[in-house]
Amino acid sequence: MTGHNVSHYPWGPPDVCGPGLILPLVDERLWNLKFRATLYFLALLYCFIGVAIVTDVFMSAIEMITSKTRKVYLSKLAKGKKQNGSYNAVEDGPQPETNLKEDEPEVIEVRVWNDTVANLTLMALGTSAPEILISVVEIVGHHFESGKLGPGTIVGSAAFNLLIITSVCMLALPAGDIRRIQRFKVFFVTLLFSFFAYIWLLIILRFISPNVVELWEAAVTMILFPVLTIFAFFADKGWCGLGMIRPGRSKRQLELGPMKDERVGSKAQECASEFFREGKLDRENLVKFVKEVKKYPGLTDEDAAVLAAAKMVNAQHHTAMWYRIGAVRSISGGRRMEPVLNDKLKQVYEIMNSHPETPTVGEAPPLPDLDTHSVIEFHAATVAVRENIGKFNVTLWRHGNLEPQVRVRVETIDGTARRGEDYVALREIVTFEPGEKEKQVTVEIIDDNKWEPNEEFFLRLTLINVRKQPIKLGRISIMEVTIIDDDKPGVLSFAKRGFVVKESAGVVQIPVRRNCGADGDISVKYRTIDKSAISGRDYKGGEGEITFKNREVERILEIPIIDDMDPEKDECFEIELFDPSGGARIGNINRVAVTITNDDDFNTVMDRLMVLTNTNLDAVRIHTETWGEQIKTAMTVNGGDIPNATAFDYVMHFLSFFWKVFFALIPPPGIFGGWLCFFVSLFGIGILSAIIGDLATIFGCLVGLDDTITAITVVALFTALPDLLASRLVTIYEKFADGALIHITGSIAVNVLMGVGMPWFVAAGYHSYHDSQFKVPAGALGFSVLLFSIAFVLAVALLLIRRRLPAFGLAEIGGPKIGRVASVVFLVTLWILYILFTCLQISGVIKADF
Repeated sequence: MTGHNVSHYPWGPPDVCGPGLILPLVDERLWNLKFRATLYFLALLYCFIGVAIVTDVFMSAIEMITSKTRKVYLSKLAKGKKQNGSYNAVEDGPQPETNLKEDEPEVIEVRVWNDTVANLTLMALGTSAPEILISVVEIVGHHFESGKLGPGTIVGSAAFNLLIITSVCMLALPAGDIRRIQRFKVFFVTLLFSFFAYIWLLIILRFISPNVVELWEAAVTMILFPVLTIFAFFADKGWCGLGMIRPGRSKRQLELGPMKDERVGSKAQECASEFFREGKLDRENLVKFVKEVKKYPGLTDEDAAVLAAAKMVNAQHHTAMWYRIGAVRSISGGRRMEPVLNDKLKQVYEIMNSHPETPTVGEAPPLPDLDTHSVIEFHAATVAVRENIGKFNVTLWRHGNLEPQVRVRVETIDGTARRGEDYVALREIVTFEPGEKEKQVTVEIIDDNKWEPNEEFFLRLTLINVRKQPIKLGRISIMEVTIIDDDKPGVLSFAKRGFVVKESAGVVQIPVRRNCGADGDISVKYRTIDKSAISGRDYKGGEGEITFKNREVERILEIPIIDDMDPEKDECFEIELFDPSGGARIGNINRVAVTITNDDDFNTVMDRLMVLTNTNLDAVRIHTETWGEQIKTAMTVNGGDIPNATAFDYVMHFLSFFWKVFFALIPPPGIFGGWLCFFVSLFGIGILSAIIGDLATIFGCLVGLDDTITAITVVALFTALPDLLASRLVTIYEKFADGALIHITGSIAVNVLMGVGMPWFVAAGYHSYHDSQFKVPAGALGFSVLLFSIAFVLAVALLLIRRRLPAFGLAEIGGPKIGRVASVVFLVTLWILYILFTCLQISGVIKADF
C-alpha cells in the first residue's frame, strides 16, 4: 500500500520497496532482504491474530446491540379458555399454560432486530470489517487514488469463502449427514445480489466508463447494499411473493422469528430444548432436569449445575457470529463460549444427547417396552481390580425381550488411568444370541511395577444399528474400573447412615459398598423396615438380594418412592443388610434410614442450584460488563478457567497476550448498550488494517509478488480463517445450512458493495470536487472479477444440483461420501484455477483485454 509521499533519506539510495502509510518505522535499507521478508511475514501473521481478537470485541458489541428486546403486551381474548385455574390466549396453535388472571395481559419479550437484517448489516459488517477497512485505508493512503490490495482482498476473500469454506463445511459432516437450506428465498436474494454486485463491477470498469469510476456509479454500488437488506427482509417476512409463512404460526412467532424446532437440529439441541425452552432458566425446568441427572450415580449438585448450564447454551439458536467469536477464542486461549465438562460429565452429556430415550439418565422404560426391546447394561456401576491381575472379565446382562439377536459396542475411556500405560484399550462388539442373558468381555490391566495411587478408567456401552435392532441401554451404561491392590472378599455396608429424598423424586438410590477386598462373587440380602413411612403407601419395600460379581465394589439399591401429592410431614423407613454369602462380612453401617421430605424442604437446595447454574452461564457469556472483568479475563488463560486449559491454550494465550490485554482497554460492551465498544473497536480494526496493508504490500514487494496476488492469497486467506472455523462449527451443530451458506453469500455481497462501493464513492466524490477523474484500471481487477463470476456461477449450479439430486443427499451440504468428495474436489479445483489464471494474467502469460 505504497503512498505517493515517498520518504526522502538524508543519505544513500532509495529503499528497494517504497514506504506505506505507516511503515517502515525505521531505516531498513541495509537489512538483509530475506530477513526483512521473514520479519514482515511474521509481523503480518501476528497482526492477523490482533485483528481477529479486536474483531471478536467488535462482534461482542454487535451481539449486545442485536440482543436488545422490547416488551409486547398480548391482551386476553374474550374467548380465552381456562385450564386448571389458568387462562390461555387462543392463538393459531396450542400454547403453554401461562398462570394469568382473567383480563390480565400477557407480557412477552421480542427481539428489536430482525435476524435477517442483523445478519446482513451489523453481523456481516463485523465479519467483513477487516477486508472493508483495508480497502478504505488504502484509498486514503493513496490520496484517493485506486490501489490493488483492497479490491484484490475483497475478490480473493469472496472466492475463498464460497469455494474453500463451503468445501470445509461439506467435509465437517460425517458421511450421510446433511444440512439443507431452510430459508431458501433469503438465500436466493443474497445469491442474486452477490452475483449482480460483481457483474456491476465489470460493467462500470469495462463498459459504461472504461477504467474510470464516476460518482453516480460508486453511489449506485453503495445504494445496492440497503436495497439488498430490504429485499432480504421482504423474503424473510414473506412479502411481495418472496416468501410464505407456514400455516398455523402464531402472531407471537411472527415477532420472534422462526420457531425453535425449525432452527435447532443437533441431538444436543433437541435434548436440551426438552428441558430449557429457548435457553431460559426457570425453577420448574431446573428441578425436572436435576431429577433426571441425579439418576446417574455419583453426580453432585455442582455437576448438575454445570450440565444444566451446558444444556441451556445448547438449547439456544446460535448465529454464525456466535460461532465465529467462539472460534477466535478457541485459537487464542480465550474465554470459552460454553461450560467445560470433565471426562465423566462428557460421557453423561453424550449419552443424554445421543440416547435421550434410554434410562441411563431418566425414568426406567415402561413395562410394555420390555416386551419388544432388549435392555443391555453392565452388571455393576463400579469394579475394583488389583494392578497385577492381568486380565479379568466384566459382565454385561440383558433383560426385557430376549428373543432377537442384538449387538452392542464396549469401549474404554481414559480417566486418571491412561490407555497404553495402565490398561489395554478395548473396543469390542458384543453379540447376544437369542435367549442369552449374560455376556462377558475381557479387560487387561498393565502392571508397571511402580507405586501409584488408585486410578480409574471407564467402560462405555454404545448402541450400534439402533434402527435395525430393538435395543436400549440400561441405567448402568458406563462402568468405572478402579485399579487397587486387594485380595479379600470384602466387607459390605451402606455408604452412610441416612439419606434424604424428595417425595416427588420417584426413586431413592442407596449405594451398597464392598470395602477391604473385591475378590470373588458374593451376595447380601436386604429388607425394608417400616417406621413412619409405610411400604405400599409411601414407598415400595420388601426383601431382596444384591449380588456382587468378582471385582465389583459398589451396587446401587433402588427403592421406589410413591408421590401421593398430599402435603404431609417428613416420613422415614429403614433398610437393613443381612445374611452375606461368599465369605463376605457385614460392616458397621448395616442399616440406613431414608427420610422422605415434602417439596418445600427442598427449596434451599434448588435455590443453590439456581445460583450455581447462573454462575456457570455468566462464566461463558459473550460480553463483559466492566473494565476490571474484561482486563482480568484477558490476562488469564481461558478467561480464568485454568484447570481446563490445555498446552495449546497456554501457547496461544502467550502469543496473543499483548493483543488481548491491549484491546481489553476498549470500553466493555455493557456500557451504553454496546455502541461505544462498537465504534472504538471499529477504529481499532481500522488502525490494524492500515498496518496489515503496509505489511502485505512491503512483504509482497520483498518477495516479488504483485499486490493483487498478495491480496487474493495471503491476506484473503488469513482474514477469512475465523469465518472458516465458525462456518465449520455452525454446520456441525445447527440443523440447517442457513448459518453457513447465507452468511457466506451475504458476506460476499456486503464485501463488494461496502468494501468497494464506500471507498470508491469517497474517492469519486473527492475527484469530482477537484474536477478530475477517479481512474481505476480494469486490468488485473477486471480479469479477477470475471474469473470469480464464472466460478460463482459454477459453484452455485453445483449447490442447486445437490439440492435436487438424491445422489448428493438432496441437500447443499453433506450427503453420501462419493457425492460429497466429488463436490469438494470440484470446488477446490475452481479455487485453484481462479488463483492460477489470475497469477498468469498478472505475469503477462495470459493476454486479456482488460
